[in-house]
Amino acid sequence: MPVVRDRTGGRCLHGGALVVTVTVVTDTTIPSVAMRDGNEIPQLGFGVWQVPDDQAQVATEEALRVGYRLVDTAAVYGNESGVGRAIAASGVPREDLFITTKLWNVDQGYDSTLKAFDVSMEKLGLETLDLYLIHWACPRADRYLDTWKAFATLAESGRVRSIGVSNFHRTELERIIDETGVVPVLNQIEVHPYLQQAEMRELNASHGTLTEAWSPLGSGKGLLDDPVLTQIAERHGATAAQVVLAWHLQIGNVVIPKSVTPSRIAENFNATSVTLSDADLEQIAALDNGTRYGGDPSTAHFGLPEFADT
Repeated sequence: MPVVRDRTGGRCLHGGALVVTVTVVTDTTIPSVAMRDGNEIPQLGFGVWQVPDDQAQVATEEALRVGYRLVDTAAVYGNESGVGRAIAASGVPREDLFITTKLWNVDQGYDSTLKAFDVSMEKLGLETLDLYLIHWACPRADRYLDTWKAFATLAESGRVRSIGVSNFHRTELERIIDETGVVPVLNQIEVHPYLQQAEMRELNASHGTLTEAWSPLGSGKGLLDDPVLTQIAERHGATAAQVVLAWHLQIGNVVIPKSVTPSRIAENFNATSVTLSDADLEQIAALDNGTRYGGDPSTAHFGLPEFADT
Protein backbone atom coordinates (compact mmCIF):
# COMPACT_ATOMS: atom_id res chain seq x y z
CA MET A 1 0.00 0.00 0.00
CA PRO A 2 1.39 3.47 -0.84
CA VAL A 3 2.56 5.54 2.11
CA VAL A 4 1.44 9.16 2.01
CA ARG A 5 2.80 11.85 4.32
CA ASP A 6 1.74 15.43 3.94
CA ARG A 7 2.49 17.78 6.82
CA THR A 8 4.02 15.09 9.00
CA GLY A 9 6.98 13.79 7.08
CA GLY A 10 7.12 16.04 4.04
CA ARG A 11 7.45 13.24 1.52
CA CYS A 12 5.00 11.01 -0.34
CA LEU A 13 5.49 7.57 -1.77
CA HIS A 14 3.03 6.84 -4.57
CA GLY A 15 3.50 3.35 -5.93
CA GLY A 16 7.14 3.45 -4.86
CA ALA A 17 7.96 6.82 -6.50
CA LEU A 18 9.42 9.45 -4.19
CA VAL A 19 7.80 12.87 -4.27
CA VAL A 20 9.13 15.58 -1.96
CA THR A 21 6.41 17.97 -0.83
CA VAL A 22 6.83 21.70 -0.29
CA THR A 23 4.23 22.14 2.42
CA VAL A 24 5.00 23.52 5.84
CA VAL A 25 5.99 20.76 8.22
CA THR A 26 3.99 21.53 11.32
CA ASP A 27 4.86 18.65 13.60
CA THR A 28 8.55 18.09 12.93
CA THR A 29 10.73 19.21 15.82
CA ILE A 30 14.34 20.10 15.22
CA PRO A 31 16.39 18.86 18.20
CA SER A 32 18.45 21.41 20.10
CA VAL A 33 21.95 20.80 21.38
CA ALA A 34 23.30 22.24 24.61
CA MET A 35 26.43 24.39 24.30
CA ARG A 36 29.09 24.66 26.95
CA ASP A 37 27.91 28.15 28.00
CA GLY A 38 24.42 26.89 28.86
CA ASN A 39 22.75 28.15 25.69
CA GLU A 40 21.20 25.81 23.14
CA ILE A 41 21.45 25.71 19.35
CA PRO A 42 19.08 23.97 16.91
CA GLN A 43 20.95 21.01 15.46
CA LEU A 44 19.62 21.56 11.94
CA GLY A 45 19.74 25.07 10.48
CA PHE A 46 19.63 27.02 7.26
CA GLY A 47 22.74 28.37 5.52
CA VAL A 48 22.92 31.19 2.96
CA TRP A 49 26.47 30.91 1.59
CA GLN A 50 26.71 32.14 -2.03
CA VAL A 51 23.12 33.42 -1.98
CA PRO A 52 22.72 37.02 -3.25
CA ASP A 53 21.14 39.46 -0.83
CA ASP A 54 17.74 39.67 -2.54
CA GLN A 55 17.51 35.89 -2.90
CA ALA A 56 18.65 35.44 0.70
CA GLN A 57 15.60 37.30 1.91
CA VAL A 58 13.20 35.14 -0.11
CA ALA A 59 14.96 31.88 0.75
CA THR A 60 15.26 32.70 4.45
CA GLU A 61 11.60 33.66 4.65
CA GLU A 62 10.72 30.30 3.11
CA ALA A 63 13.04 28.46 5.51
CA LEU A 64 11.46 30.18 8.50
CA ARG A 65 8.00 29.39 7.13
CA VAL A 66 8.93 25.71 6.85
CA GLY A 67 10.18 25.66 10.44
CA TYR A 68 13.92 26.35 10.53
CA ARG A 69 14.95 28.54 13.43
CA LEU A 70 18.75 28.57 13.05
CA VAL A 71 19.99 30.84 10.23
CA ASP A 72 23.71 31.03 9.44
CA THR A 73 25.16 33.96 7.49
CA ALA A 74 28.46 35.87 7.39
CA ALA A 75 29.72 39.36 6.64
CA VAL A 76 31.54 38.21 3.51
CA TYR A 77 28.39 36.60 2.09
CA GLY A 78 27.00 40.08 1.46
CA ASN A 79 23.51 39.00 2.50
CA GLU A 80 23.19 39.95 6.16
CA SER A 81 20.70 42.66 5.15
CA GLY A 82 18.56 40.16 3.26
CA VAL A 83 18.57 37.83 6.24
CA GLY A 84 17.63 40.75 8.48
CA ARG A 85 14.71 41.67 6.25
CA ALA A 86 13.53 38.07 6.30
CA ILE A 87 13.68 37.99 10.09
CA ALA A 88 11.65 41.19 10.32
CA ALA A 89 9.05 39.96 7.81
CA SER A 90 8.71 36.44 9.19
CA GLY A 91 6.60 37.17 12.23
CA VAL A 92 8.61 34.58 14.17
CA PRO A 93 9.29 35.81 17.71
CA ARG A 94 12.91 36.84 18.15
CA GLU A 95 13.33 34.55 21.14
CA ASP A 96 12.51 31.57 18.92
CA LEU A 97 15.29 32.35 16.44
CA PHE A 98 18.99 31.53 16.55
CA ILE A 99 21.01 33.82 14.29
CA THR A 100 24.70 33.30 13.48
CA THR A 101 27.05 35.57 11.57
CA LYS A 102 30.81 35.59 11.10
CA LEU A 103 33.64 38.12 11.16
CA TRP A 104 35.52 38.37 7.86
CA ASN A 105 39.29 38.06 7.67
CA VAL A 106 40.09 41.68 6.77
CA ASP A 107 38.37 42.82 9.96
CA GLN A 108 40.41 40.70 12.36
CA GLY A 109 42.08 42.55 15.22
CA TYR A 110 40.64 43.86 18.48
CA ASP A 111 39.25 47.29 17.54
CA SER A 112 38.38 46.36 13.98
CA THR A 113 36.40 43.36 15.22
CA LEU A 114 34.24 45.56 17.43
CA LYS A 115 33.56 47.92 14.53
CA ALA A 116 32.75 45.09 12.12
CA PHE A 117 30.35 43.61 14.64
CA ASP A 118 28.41 46.87 14.76
CA VAL A 119 28.13 46.86 10.96
CA SER A 120 26.81 43.31 10.92
CA MET A 121 24.28 44.02 13.63
CA GLU A 122 22.98 47.07 11.79
CA LYS A 123 22.52 45.02 8.62
CA LEU A 124 20.78 42.21 10.51
CA GLY A 125 18.59 44.69 12.40
CA LEU A 126 19.29 42.96 15.71
CA GLU A 127 20.11 44.16 19.18
CA THR A 128 21.62 40.87 20.32
CA LEU A 129 23.30 38.12 18.29
CA ASP A 130 22.97 34.46 19.22
CA LEU A 131 26.35 33.29 17.88
CA TYR A 132 29.37 35.13 16.45
CA LEU A 133 32.17 33.21 14.75
CA ILE A 134 35.70 34.05 13.57
CA HIS A 135 35.32 32.95 9.95
CA TRP A 136 38.92 31.74 9.35
CA ALA A 137 41.94 31.63 11.64
CA CYS A 138 44.35 33.00 8.98
CA PRO A 139 47.32 31.79 11.03
CA ARG A 140 50.03 33.61 9.06
CA ALA A 141 48.31 36.94 9.69
CA ASP A 142 48.32 36.08 13.42
CA ARG A 143 45.44 38.33 14.40
CA TYR A 144 43.05 35.66 15.61
CA LEU A 145 44.09 35.89 19.28
CA ASP A 146 43.33 39.61 19.51
CA THR A 147 40.15 38.94 17.58
CA TRP A 148 39.13 36.29 20.11
CA LYS A 149 39.75 38.73 22.94
CA ALA A 150 37.35 41.15 21.24
CA PHE A 151 34.83 38.34 20.94
CA ALA A 152 35.13 37.75 24.68
CA THR A 153 34.48 41.45 25.27
CA LEU A 154 31.33 41.28 23.14
CA ALA A 155 30.13 38.26 25.08
CA GLU A 156 30.80 39.97 28.40
CA SER A 157 28.79 42.98 27.24
CA GLY A 158 25.79 40.79 26.49
CA ARG A 159 25.60 41.82 22.84
CA VAL A 160 26.46 38.26 21.81
CA ARG A 161 25.05 35.28 23.65
CA SER A 162 27.63 32.76 22.44
CA ILE A 163 30.99 32.97 20.68
CA GLY A 164 32.83 30.43 18.57
CA VAL A 165 35.16 29.90 15.67
CA SER A 166 35.16 28.51 12.16
CA ASN A 167 37.90 26.67 10.29
CA PHE A 168 40.24 26.44 13.29
CA HIS A 169 42.75 23.62 13.51
CA ARG A 170 44.29 22.27 16.71
CA THR A 171 47.08 24.86 17.03
CA GLU A 172 44.79 27.89 16.72
CA LEU A 173 41.99 26.39 18.80
CA GLU A 174 44.21 25.42 21.71
CA ARG A 175 46.13 28.70 21.61
CA ILE A 176 43.05 30.87 22.11
CA ILE A 177 41.87 28.59 24.90
CA ASP A 178 45.24 28.51 26.64
CA GLU A 179 45.86 32.26 26.40
CA THR A 180 42.38 33.56 27.24
CA GLY A 181 40.68 30.78 29.18
CA VAL A 182 37.62 31.32 26.96
CA VAL A 183 36.56 28.17 25.13
CA PRO A 184 34.58 28.42 21.87
CA VAL A 185 31.13 26.90 22.10
CA LEU A 186 31.39 25.71 18.50
CA ASN A 187 33.87 25.18 15.67
CA GLN A 188 32.32 25.31 12.20
CA ILE A 189 34.37 23.19 9.80
CA GLU A 190 33.94 21.42 6.48
CA VAL A 191 32.41 18.00 7.16
CA HIS A 192 30.63 15.57 4.84
CA PRO A 193 30.90 11.82 4.19
CA TYR A 194 34.00 12.27 2.01
CA LEU A 195 35.69 14.48 4.67
CA GLN A 196 34.53 13.23 8.04
CA GLN A 197 37.18 14.95 10.17
CA ALA A 198 36.99 12.43 13.01
CA GLU A 199 40.17 13.71 14.65
CA MET A 200 39.03 17.33 14.59
CA ARG A 201 35.57 16.42 15.84
CA GLU A 202 37.14 14.48 18.69
CA LEU A 203 39.37 17.44 19.56
CA ASN A 204 36.40 19.79 19.57
CA ALA A 205 34.49 17.41 21.82
CA SER A 206 37.42 17.16 24.23
CA HIS A 207 37.03 20.90 24.88
CA GLY A 208 33.25 20.74 25.08
CA THR A 209 33.11 22.51 21.72
CA LEU A 210 30.42 21.47 19.27
CA THR A 211 31.24 20.67 15.66
CA GLU A 212 29.12 22.44 13.06
CA ALA A 213 29.37 21.21 9.47
CA TRP A 214 29.63 23.55 6.54
CA SER A 215 29.35 22.19 3.00
CA PRO A 216 27.49 19.28 4.63
CA LEU A 217 26.18 17.94 1.32
CA GLY A 218 29.47 18.18 -0.54
CA SER A 219 28.93 21.48 -2.37
CA GLY A 220 27.12 19.89 -5.29
CA LYS A 221 30.28 18.10 -6.42
CA GLY A 222 28.75 14.65 -6.89
CA LEU A 223 28.58 13.36 -3.31
CA LEU A 224 24.82 12.88 -3.51
CA ASP A 225 25.26 10.60 -6.52
CA ASP A 226 27.43 8.19 -4.55
CA PRO A 227 25.92 4.70 -4.98
CA VAL A 228 26.29 3.87 -1.29
CA LEU A 229 24.25 6.93 -0.32
CA THR A 230 21.64 6.42 -3.01
CA GLN A 231 21.19 2.78 -1.99
CA ILE A 232 20.75 3.74 1.66
CA ALA A 233 18.29 6.41 0.58
CA GLU A 234 16.27 3.90 -1.40
CA ARG A 235 16.05 1.59 1.61
CA HIS A 236 14.67 4.42 3.74
CA GLY A 237 12.34 5.92 1.13
CA ALA A 238 14.38 9.11 1.40
CA THR A 239 16.70 11.20 -0.72
CA ALA A 240 20.48 11.04 -0.60
CA ALA A 241 20.55 14.56 0.85
CA GLN A 242 18.25 13.49 3.67
CA VAL A 243 20.47 10.49 4.37
CA VAL A 244 23.58 12.67 4.59
CA LEU A 245 21.86 15.17 6.87
CA ALA A 246 20.54 12.35 9.05
CA TRP A 247 24.12 11.05 9.28
CA HIS A 248 25.32 14.45 10.48
CA LEU A 249 22.60 14.59 13.10
CA GLN A 250 23.24 11.07 14.36
CA ILE A 251 26.99 11.58 14.79
CA GLY A 252 26.31 14.77 16.73
CA ASN A 253 27.09 17.56 14.25
CA VAL A 254 25.16 20.78 14.00
CA VAL A 255 24.43 21.13 10.29
CA ILE A 256 23.45 24.07 8.04
CA PRO A 257 22.46 22.98 4.51
CA LYS A 258 21.85 25.69 1.94
CA SER A 259 19.22 25.88 -0.79
CA VAL A 260 17.15 28.54 -2.52
CA THR A 261 14.67 25.99 -3.91
CA PRO A 262 11.49 25.62 -1.80
CA SER A 263 11.22 21.86 -2.38
CA ARG A 264 14.85 21.33 -1.32
CA ILE A 265 14.44 23.57 1.71
CA ALA A 266 11.52 21.40 2.85
CA GLU A 267 13.31 18.19 1.89
CA ASN A 268 16.34 19.07 4.00
CA PHE A 269 14.14 20.02 6.93
CA ASN A 270 12.54 16.58 6.86
CA ALA A 271 15.88 14.82 7.29
CA THR A 272 14.98 14.58 10.97
CA SER A 273 12.44 11.89 10.04
CA VAL A 274 15.21 9.57 8.77
CA THR A 275 16.86 7.22 11.27
CA LEU A 276 19.92 5.37 10.02
CA SER A 277 20.86 1.90 11.22
CA ASP A 278 24.27 0.96 12.59
CA ALA A 279 24.93 -0.79 9.28
CA ASP A 280 24.07 2.41 7.39
CA LEU A 281 26.43 4.40 9.59
CA GLU A 282 29.23 1.88 9.01
CA GLN A 283 28.76 2.13 5.24
CA ILE A 284 28.92 5.92 5.37
CA ALA A 285 31.97 5.86 7.62
CA ALA A 286 33.78 3.86 4.94
CA LEU A 287 33.27 6.68 2.39
CA ASP A 288 35.79 9.00 4.06
CA ASN A 289 38.56 9.71 1.53
CA GLY A 290 39.82 13.13 2.65
CA THR A 291 38.26 15.08 -0.21
CA ARG A 292 38.17 18.76 0.69
CA TYR A 293 35.96 21.06 -1.40
CA GLY A 294 36.73 24.29 0.45
CA GLY A 295 39.91 25.98 1.58
CA ASP A 296 42.47 24.37 3.86
CA PRO A 297 42.41 26.24 7.19
CA SER A 298 46.17 25.82 7.54
CA THR A 299 46.87 27.93 4.45
CA ALA A 300 43.66 29.83 3.63
CA HIS A 301 43.95 33.60 4.05
CA PHE A 302 41.05 34.70 1.88
CA GLY A 303 40.83 38.46 1.47
CA LEU A 304 44.39 38.98 2.69
CA PRO A 305 46.56 39.14 -0.45
CA GLU A 306 49.71 39.78 1.56
CA PHE A 307 49.24 36.31 3.05
CA ALA A 308 48.09 34.59 -0.13
CA ASP A 309 47.82 30.80 -0.14
CA THR A 310 51.07 29.06 -1.04
